[in-house]
Amino acid sequence: MLKKIFDRITTYNYNLTVRVRLMVLTVVGLVLTMGIWGVVQLTALDKILVDQQAKRLEGVADTISTFYQYFPTRRGLLALDSALKDFIQSDVRLARIDIFDINHGNVDYVAGASRVPYEWPENIVASVNAKGDVRYVKIETEGGPALGLLYPVSGNTKSSHIVVGIIGFSRMNAEIMNSARQLLVSSTIGLLLFILFILGLSYGWIIGRPLRLIIQTIDEFQKGQYINRMPIVRNDEWGQISQHFNVMADEIQEVMTRYLELNKHLEDRIREETIKVVQLQKQVTDLKQLTALGQLTANLAHDLGTPLHSIGGLSKLLLEKGDWPPDVAHKLNLIIQQTQRLDNVIQNVRKATRLPEPHFEVLIVQQILNETLPLIEPFMQKNKVKMKVNIDENVKPLYVDRYRIQTVLMNIIQNSLESMPLGGTITISVKNLFPENFESITISDTGIGMAHEMVDKVCEPFFSTKQDEGMRGLGLAIVRDIIKVHGGTLEIKSVQGEGTSVILNLPIAQQDNSL
Repeated sequence: MLKKIFDRITTYNYNLTVRVRLMVLTVVGLVLTMGIWGVVQLTALDKILVDQQAKRLEGVADTISTFYQYFPTRRGLLALDSALKDFIQSDVRLARIDIFDINHGNVDYVAGASRVPYEWPENIVASVNAKGDVRYVKIETEGGPALGLLYPVSGNTKSSHIVVGIIGFSRMNAEIMNSARQLLVSSTIGLLLFILFILGLSYGWIIGRPLRLIIQTIDEFQKGQYINRMPIVRNDEWGQISQHFNVMADEIQEVMTRYLELNKHLEDRIREETIKVVQLQKQVTDLKQLTALGQLTANLAHDLGTPLHSIGGLSKLLLEKGDWPPDVAHKLNLIIQQTQRLDNVIQNVRKATRLPEPHFEVLIVQQILNETLPLIEPFMQKNKVKMKVNIDENVKPLYVDRYRIQTVLMNIIQNSLESMPLGGTITISVKNLFPENFESITISDTGIGMAHEMVDKVCEPFFSTKQDEGMRGLGLAIVRDIIKVHGGTLEIKSVQGEGTSVILNLPIAQQDNSL
């Protein structure tokens, strides 16, 4: 529905002439301008009228408060009440006068006179007394619009406070505002009609005649009369359009002669770019296929390496026993040769899929832990595992690959989390090893631990105590390889039922590494 309405508005606006659009924009602009200007003027006029009436009401309130301060007795209140009634009867502009006594938060009526019924809300009276500020309220009464004033009296006692409420009719103000609104509307309509009349008269001289001349020349030019030019009558916007059109007409002949050559050149360029795009798309497709092939061959290398070594080793043992018929010995040699060839293929695949060269830098262990531990904090909270970190004060910087050491720590901590399904504690301790110039990082957990015969196997690729599917058993194997690249050592200690400790010994950065 909204799209249809938008399309209709767009089509309607597209079909409008410049004259109509100019008229519409002028009317809209003037209406908005006069509307804003009228609101400003009416607001200012209303404020002036209210201020004038407020000053008169404040004068009455000040007189009443002065009388009350000098005659606070019962007789004085009776006289004040009588005077207020006479005051109301003599001044038709006043609708009501009330005097309130606020004692310990209670609002009590003291005296007053009224021409119309109205009750001041006690919370408003109390708030005016508490703030000590004069408050004005526009009120609609039975006698018409009115302005209310709540006036706190100064010089009250600690236990008693007086607030004077006065309501004055604003019928005259309302009449003045209505007259001002009517005058504003009539003057706006008159101004709009006058401006539209002037625009209608001036359109033909300013826009219509030059526009018809331009359209006529363009139509003739489209029919092939390239010698026609637009006359420059005035040096205004139309004159600039005519001048630019004439320059364009002078260049069209040259453009037309070059069109065929340019068109042929563009066709050749499009053909070349199309070939390049096809080649680039083929390269991207080949790259995706090579990436998928690399991942597949890496997995196959892990799965085929060990069986091939076993086949080759068993074949060698069988061949070494001797006394084999010539055809059997020949077949055993073929098996050994083929397993060696496949092993070479696997090694080449591993070289092609191996990680890039490490990027070593000098880092302190605190920085490494600060960057790594927040990454596994959500998993620790989920498993209800606590973390303790103990670092000696005199530990020295390490010369390591930042991201590979983070991989080491995360793999070890992940194994610790899996060994504590019901929660526990992981403790990381760091200290220097003297005089070996190594730094020891120990990650200990309070998990289920491992049997002694399993400790020697956990770093073997694809060895895992988990029975679920997936590429498991590579975590500690990767840890061992990374530590070996850093020139360090890996040690695992575990007691079944008590926990496991993984000790990483990494070389301390030498002075030449720090430079």
